[in-house]
Amino acid sequence: MGEYAANEGALDATGMRFAVVVARFNRDVTEELLKGAERALRERGASDVDIVWVPGAFEIPLVAKRLASSGTFDAVVCLGAVIRGETAHFEYVAGEAASGITRAALDTGIPVIFGVLTVDTRDQARDRLGGKEGHKGEEAALGAIEMVSLLRALP
Repeated sequence: MGEYAANEGALDATGMRFAVVVARFNRDVTEELLKGAERALRERGASDVDIVWVPGAFEIPLVAKRLASSGTFDAVVCLGAVIRGETAHFEYVAGEAASGITRAALDTGIPVIFGVLTVDTRDQARDRLGGKEGHKGEEAALGAIEMVSLLRALP
């Protein structure tokens, strides 16, 4: 067998610059996602974090792409909550947010992290804010740190 190298990003955010784009729609949920993301970034040494609020999840990709292409940030964390029971056009909003966030990352080469909850109920959202499903805001922030680190290490 040939030799191979395994690469994995470190979770040290020292010196990294982050933007966090947060949807106001379902603000009680998104504020908790933001608290988790900020906590994770701070605990791992990030000192440069800008927060940008947008109306809803549908608006996240445009702002995320602008921030990612600005040359100011190493990564952009996108936080929102689309709840099926409260969003008549759930599939459309969730799908467009996901594809737009992906496109922003691919178009800019900057990690743009999907931290948008797409759930059926508020209870499911709460489970993802430190409940039995973990804290998705923290996970999104950790993903951003790891991706910045990983991309720096790759050729």
